[in-house]
Amino acid sequence: MQTQNQSLVAHLEGEQPTVEVRSAIADTFAGRIHVEWDTTAPVTPFGQLPFFIDYLKQAGLFDAWVTDCPLSFTSPNAPKKRDLLGTVMLSALAGHRRYAHITALRCDPVNPSLLGMRKVLSEDSVRRGLVKIDEAKGLPWLQNHLDYCTAPLLGEPWILDMDSTVKTLYGHQEGAEVGYNPHKPGRPSHAYHTYMLSSLRLVLRVDVLPGDEYNVAHATDGLWKLLDHLGPDRRPELLRGDKSWGTERVMARAEQNKLKYLFRLRMTANVKRSLERAMQQPDWADAGQGWQGKETTLRLQGWSRQRRIILLRRKLVSPPAATNRTDLAQPLLSFGEAEADNELWEYAALVTSLTDEILTLGQLYRDRADAENVFDELKNQWGWGGFTTQDLARCRLLAGTVALIYNWWSLFARLADPEHHREAITTRPLLLSAIAQRTQHAGQTTLTISSIHGMRDKARIAYVRIAGFLAGLRENAEQLDPLAKWYRILSEALRHFLKGRQLLPPLRLNPA
Repeated sequence: MQTQNQSLVAHLEGEQPTVEVRSAIADTFAGRIHVEWDTTAPVTPFGQLPFFIDYLKQAGLFDAWVTDCPLSFTSPNAPKKRDLLGTVMLSALAGHRRYAHITALRCDPVNPSLLGMRKVLSEDSVRRGLVKIDEAKGLPWLQNHLDYCTAPLLGEPWILDMDSTVKTLYGHQEGAEVGYNPHKPGRPSHAYHTYMLSSLRLVLRVDVLPGDEYNVAHATDGLWKLLDHLGPDRRPELLRGDKSWGTERVMARAEQNKLKYLFRLRMTANVKRSLERAMQQPDWADAGQGWQGKETTLRLQGWSRQRRIILLRRKLVSPPAATNRTDLAQPLLSFGEAEADNELWEYAALVTSLTDEILTLGQLYRDRADAENVFDELKNQWGWGGFTTQDLARCRLLAGTVALIYNWWSLFARLADPEHHREAITTRPLLLSAIAQRTQHAGQTTLTISSIHGMRDKARIAYVRIAGFLAGLRENAEQLDPLAKWYRILSEALRHFLKGRQLLPPLRLNPA
């Protein structure tokens, strides 16, 4: 009897070994399919990222960024600095907007190791790590690396575009103040003041301030600091901005420093009167793309002197649309109707210290739309203004980090298409997104890429060209240091902008 009881205990149902299920059947409209899970093969959704990593390595961008970071951990259990910054970079490249999105990266067993990382950190580890970067040291660290990207290009004639944007918040963050917000009035925000190398759409500097410091009076400090930082040899040929920049404080300082400017003017009463007088005169000049222009001079209230004004107008071929927002739940759209003998005009006013003809000035201001597109791209496609925390310091650090990674990626994308700037909404699917499986055989690592979009041939051709260039740089330029390699990469990526000319790194004394 005792033996029988022992036998029963030995064969209890709960002690039977379990078998892990690795396959299943799915009944689809195309018939039944057999699904299997392979947990041994490392797979990544960013299968084309190794080419970008190769570019970062050859240029020394990522290594230098990690090395210079003013962050040190004392605990032996703390994460590595490379893991922290690598996680932030991968998150920005993936288009994330929140720290919580970082969790999606932890399923990637391929790319982190290619960056020299041990692992992808959790969102909480990233938050805790970034708070240890001293803002007084962190902002100059990021500015130095922004300079490294753009300084070699500032010997060419270039235009400095300035603009501001707001990031709406919930009001619990440091600096969350009510300021200018046309879409969500009364909502607290942060103000992002940005300064950009216009023709190449590269960020030179970004300042994150409380939401009630959105106006130009607070942005000019960053402008003059940037110009002093660049020095007289790298000054822009032109300062360009919207109507908020056409103030006496900015124009007088620019004239004192012998800087040319082109700003749009607010439609004040004096400007409107000047436009009304000009509309009655026939001698309007061609300003390009359907616009007409007329030159005059004005000295508005608060100005210290008369300045050159360019009035622009364009006839509307279709009736203008207006939105009635009295009922915010359902705004009403209406179209204006003009009588048969009336004409409808769109108009603008520019103030400038340039002496060019009206046609050139009209085109110069229309070109500013390129900069407007970049601000939208950074905010909507790169998560600029995301990754918010309670303190303003980390928001500033992340804004500078996203701007830096945006510059790296923009220059890399130009290796594929040197003649155009392609936005992330185009370049990420083309040059980044692909399913790739890593295999190893005879000591060699192979990455098999399966494109997930219809432009796989275009991506393959672009990457064969990029890989060939980087391979030639590795083999034929072994004697070059990272700075010289970076100048070679910039010359190749921007050969259309440079008209085929090679950038030469500055001469340095040999070490003793």
